[in-house]
Amino acid sequence: MEVENDFSHPNIKKGGNFHFLLFLPHKTMQPMKTIDDFNFSGKKALIRVDFNVPLNEQFEITDDTRMTAAVPTIQKILNDRGSVVLMSHLGRPKNGPEKKFSLVHLVDHLTELLDTKVAFVDDCIGDKVERTVSEMQNGSVLLLENLRFYSEETAGDTAFAKQLARNGDIYVNDAFGTAHRAHASTAIIAQFFGEQKCFGYIMAREIENVSRVLESDQKPVTAIIGGAKVSSKITIINNLMPVVDHIIIGGGMAYTFAAAKGGQTGDSLVEKDYLNTVEEIYRNAAEQNVSIHIPSDSLNADSFSNDAKREVTPISQIPNGWMGLDIGPKSIEDFKNVISESKVILWNGPLGVFEMENFSAGTREIGEAIADATSHGTFSLVGGGDSVAAAKKFGIDSRVSYVSTGGGAMLEYLEGKVLPGIAAIQD
Repeated sequence: MEVENDFSHPNIKKGGNFHFLLFLPHKTMQPMKTIDDFNFSGKKALIRVDFNVPLNEQFEITDDTRMTAAVPTIQKILNDRGSVVLMSHLGRPKNGPEKKFSLVHLVDHLTELLDTKVAFVDDCIGDKVERTVSEMQNGSVLLLENLRFYSEETAGDTAFAKQLARNGDIYVNDAFGTAHRAHASTAIIAQFFGEQKCFGYIMAREIENVSRVLESDQKPVTAIIGGAKVSSKITIINNLMPVVDHIIIGGGMAYTFAAAKGGQTGDSLVEKDYLNTVEEIYRNAAEQNVSIHIPSDSLNADSFSNDAKREVTPISQIPNGWMGLDIGPKSIEDFKNVISESKVILWNGPLGVFEMENFSAGTREIGEAIADATSHGTFSLVGGGDSVAAAKKFGIDSRVSYVSTGGGAMLEYLEGKVLPGIAAIQD
């Protein structure tokens, strides 16, 4: 099967081999190696993929997004007439091998995605694995067993990483979702490949698209930050402050922002220990000419239930016995106006309890506004588990510029942290 890649960054040239220009937060722009810097003919590529996909009780894949995303990288190597050895984790096995976490459940579907037979070996290190790898022919694909059946993987064990490294000639990291972990297969292993290491297309796209927010020279830049707690988003907000023009606050954390301004927030979620922190955020924003937008009104409920009684009040006038579960209609319109004028948008976190239909309007409407802005030329990045889930639920994921597969890795990258999986390839 042929897979088409859409790389639209102005610093990337299309056609033939090319270099991605990738950026680390707060560091000088520099080129980094991707698989397009290598010809894999006659070579075995050891690829760290992120096949941590959900399975039902029948061990059937319920969401193959991560597997599908890895196909272009694998196909590039096969098209070069190289061979591919895939390694991944699945779930969180506690004491060695567990049937429900075996990667054997992925083999048939991966064969369909690649239109190429995928072989499987029920281990990831050892003589049997090395023998199987040595017998591979050009154009073949082998999937190794779950890395986390060995505790040495998450411990970042060097000896384990060295054993894994015997399974390939060139190391390719294409698992952005685990790039923030200093595990054996994501960070430690790279030292055994010298210059024969690079990023796959997923890693390259993730870094490039996040960098389009962090390094943007298009203005205005708007960050939409939602979710339950301010405490989990402080570092992101502070790190984004120098590069954005607007920060829209939604979700449960909006009520801590409202309380910091002296508002009455009823029984809404408020982190009282962070009121001073929010006041500091307001001061920093004023100093850096960043506009903080919090909801002006709130859709409230008398209990945390989809069937609860509902009423709309100003966010600063929520009665006792009521809790805010979504932004109100005026806030939706106000936020839409900011979004429509933005050239770059980052969306991280829902605006309300979108899982409940009666409190999903804020998240759905803001998502639609982002999609509409995208259709008019705005660059939009959606990242973080809940916002990605919301985008998929409301059919917005295919209408934005990029949806990150990274979750925690993307959040740490936005926080300005150096991710071990990236640093290992750069060294």
